[in-house]
Amino acid sequence: MSQSKEIIISKSSIPIFAIVLLAMIFVAGLFVVGFDQGHIFSLVIGEEAFADLYIHELTHDMRHAAGFPCH
Repeated sequence: MSQSKEIIISKSSIPIFAIVLLAMIFVAGLFVVGFDQGHIFSLVIGEEAFADLYIHELTHDMRHAAGFPCH
């Protein structure tokens, strides 16, 4: 008796476009979290943004986890 063997080849790779897009989002997010001390919102709100530090306060713990000293 002969036995037949089934060979299954599956290609489940992540598209390069998705990796590049996620890397760009990560870099932009890291820039905003690392750079902002009111600078990002000062373009819209003005000098008040330097006192309120909206993004800084929202991402305070993430800044420390990423290694950014902020105080």
